[in-house]
Amino acid sequence: MTEQPAPAPERSPEPSRPVRSWVRSAPGTHVWLLIIFCTSLVIVFATDPYETYLLHRNSSNLVQLNERPVRALLLSAFWIENPSSLPLYVVLFELIHARVERALGTLRWLIVVATAHIAATLISQKAVLYRIQHHDAPRHLIHVVDIGVSYGLAASAGILTYLLPGRWKFAYAVAVIAFFAIPLAADATFTDLGHAIALTIGFAFWPLTRGRARHPEYRR
Repeated sequence: MTEQPAPAPERSPEPSRPVRSWVRSAPGTHVWLLIIFCTSLVIVFATDPYETYLLHRNSSNLVQLNERPVRALLLSAFWIENPSSLPLYVVLFELIHARVERALGTLRWLIVVATAHIAATLISQKAVLYRIQHHDAPRHLIHVVDIGVSYGLAASAGILTYLLPGRWKFAYAVAVIAFFAIPLAADATFTDLGHAIALTIGFAFWPLTRGRARHPEYRR
């Protein structure tokens, strides 16, 4: 009878392991953040004319949607106009996107975010076109810079409502609706309209959260 080798001793956790585990628990969120970090660095080091060119080239405004719709819808989600706001987006991604992705899974989270980004962009830009055609807005808005990650964040903020403990759901829902509804009522810009649409889409995806509220992260 051959003698079985003794089991290898367990390795102590590496210092970086908690960070890797955190990132791997929401890969889509952190890949997105990494891309935004890279594009923000490009903006920081770009000359003023090149910065203007990049922002307009990667925008989902009427001109870009007409000439290259798929490219405009995709790339506009990976740029932010003001790189100094990147730390705020990091916090929001961790508090909102990462929590939703962990609870729903990457694929379901991506479906929510992509649907909201595309629908909010197309509808809000259609509203811009309508106002231009009816002489209610200046024609130069066809070139407006329409980039950023806020539509996806609004959708995740909406669906997060259903993942919170019962005692927090109502207060959170009221707060997030007020956050997006007040600017819409006050200014009614195309961006405010897009946020409202994205938030509504996030709320509408509640069936994806069935059984997900019991995720350990939301028992607290």
